[in-house]
Amino acid sequence: MSVLVIGGDEITPIKAVLKNLGCSKITHWDGRRESVNHKDIPQNTSCLVMLTNFLNHNTMKKFRNEAKKKEIPIICTKRSASCLYCEFNKMFCNKECCK
Repeated sequence: MSVLVIGGDEITPIKAVLKNLGCSKITHWDGRRESVNHKDIPQNTSCLVMLTNFLNHNTMKKFRNEAKKKEIPIICTKRSASCLYCEFNKMFCNKECCK
């Protein structure tokens, strides 16, 4: 599974969680510069993860709309490895990992 992560500066713990969940290719865009809004989601992307703490509304809206058009699952979460783990499992495993 190929994942695009948008937002956050340092996502080493998030990359570790995604690799443990079976993601083979992880691409990260920090979202700090306006130029990110001019990029398109890579063609082989299986899932889009948006770290909401570090994204402005225009960036989130642009990539959410593009992912919906391409029918790519979207996970919106805070920049926390445990929150990402829960949201990933809800999306792909249909399990409740958080109580």
